[in-house]
Amino acid sequence: MESLSKKSRLITRYEKGVVTTSEDEVVVEWPITIVLNGEEFATLVCSPEHIEELAVGYLASEGVLADYADLKDMSYDDRSGMVYADIEGVDPWIIESGSKRVLTSCCGKSRQSFVFYGDLRTAKPIESRKLRISYASCVRMMEAMQAQSGVFRATGGVHNAALFDRDGALLLARMDIGRHNAIDKLYGHCLRNQVTMTDKVLAFSGRVSSEVLIKAAKMGCEALLSKSAVTELAIELADGLGITVVGFIRHGSLNVYTHPERLFEGE
Repeated sequence: MESLSKKSRLITRYEKGVVTTSEDEVVVEWPITIVLNGEEFATLVCSPEHIEELAVGYLASEGVLADYADLKDMSYDDRSGMVYADIEGVDPWIIESGSKRVLTSCCGKSRQSFVFYGDLRTAKPIESRKLRISYASCVRMMEAMQAQSGVFRATGGVHNAALFDRDGALLLARMDIGRHNAIDKLYGHCLRNQVTMTDKVLAFSGRVSSEVLIKAAKMGCEALLSKSAVTELAIELADGLGITVVGFIRHGSLNVYTHPERLFEGE
């Protein structure tokens, strides 16, 4: 089935001194507005696939949907781009203070930083140390995530996120023009289908910022893999939250930034 997330456009191309006209695949941007209990809550620009998963993951990430059972109804109008969500028991303080920054010591350490109020409530330390993966498996998982994305291969314009089991088998993949959206789509799918993050690995194509790291913590991920860079604040947070972060997974090499005890040599 043709992806809704890309379209063909006529372009003029210059290469090695020659000008030609050809068709090129470009990514599609699509705005959606989440209407929460009858009130407009947020507008996101995204790739127009798996929209309800995105909305569920976003609302859970923001702390609005504390328990999936609280979601009583959700519908999506693809003509208007409106997502209607009926959620019971929404904490009004989350709505009012979700974007309020809170100065705190970083995960109980002496270094001061900030998190958002909603993050402070929902990002909890990962206590489990059951997951064990090999260095070689990290490389293979990153390669598998990138290889499965037809939209990325055609356009180069989307981020990929994927969920793997402890043996490196690909369980689920999502893509989006927004790196946060790609992870929220995974999160939304897991919540809707009661997929737990126990013994799972989250792979991601984008930079691991503090916001991305906190999303991983909210999902309950023990390990986060990326082909890109990791920020200093993300490392501080991951260290305190108990998450293994691996970055720059490219061409058979990688960097382990936190909790290397989950990785081992060999197969």
